[in-house]
Amino acid sequence: MADDIVIGVDLGGTNITIGKVTNDRVVSNSTFPITSQGTEAKIITEIIHAIDNIFDEQITGIGVGVPSLVDVDKGIVYDVQNIPSWKKVHLKEILEKKYERPAYINNDANCFAVGEKYFGKGKKYKNMVGITIGTGLGAGVIINHHLYSGMNCGAGEFGSILYKDNICEYYCSGQFFINQYGMGGHQVHENARQGDKKAMEILREFGHHIGSAITTILFAVDPEAIFIGGSVSESWPFFKDSMWETVKTFPYKHAVERLVIEKSEQPHIAILGAAALYFDAQ
Repeated sequence: MADDIVIGVDLGGTNITIGKVTNDRVVSNSTFPITSQGTEAKIITEIIHAIDNIFDEQITGIGVGVPSLVDVDKGIVYDVQNIPSWKKVHLKEILEKKYERPAYINNDANCFAVGEKYFGKGKKYKNMVGITIGTGLGAGVIINHHLYSGMNCGAGEFGSILYKDNICEYYCSGQFFINQYGMGGHQVHENARQGDKKAMEILREFGHHIGSAITTILFAVDPEAIFIGGSVSESWPFFKDSMWETVKTFPYKHAVERLVIEKSEQPHIAILGAAALYFDAQ
């Protein structure tokens, strides 16, 4: 598989990020805008246009990450965030008919986890979890070296678990900074970088919430390692210590002593994660 050349596609609410992946690296990449309020057919045309720009006969497969639930076996995409027209799209069928190559579709959080497993810090771990912290909280679960999506692509939806007076995502994503302090996460991060004590305290508080989420993951999955990505992960230096303080309250001390929690350092993880769907399927 090392010589396989796979196209990875990350479909966002406003852009498509796409690249070729071979030999553990992205050899070309680009970004195209999409008409997020356009029809289903219009956006499919835009995806195909993006793929056409880099497709050639050497391509062995296509992987696509989407911000939605997916019927993984059939490659049907449901209710894509910020793309109202995409209610039920048979994306796998469309791409395989067009390009005569195997296509694999999954949600973006699962892509992050499997990308970290195949191309990032997760290579040596049998059982791990990838957490993306952005406007929401997403996670993907790797069991026995392979992505576990669940029956309805819902495995790893820890953000929807009840926590305090709301759900985990309310406190463990960028929503926390808006909901509790009326500031965006990036602004809090910048203030903390400039030495603002209030911003640093906010991020310490956030770290405790993330630590609580991780203890829930430990009870549910008991992974060897957890890797954190997403836009809020840029504040990792400011919340990791308080996160660990809370993680260390987990009752099974031996599990905590062996646990690895690190920030993802892979800059092209969205493309690599989509492409990793192909490698995971092999």
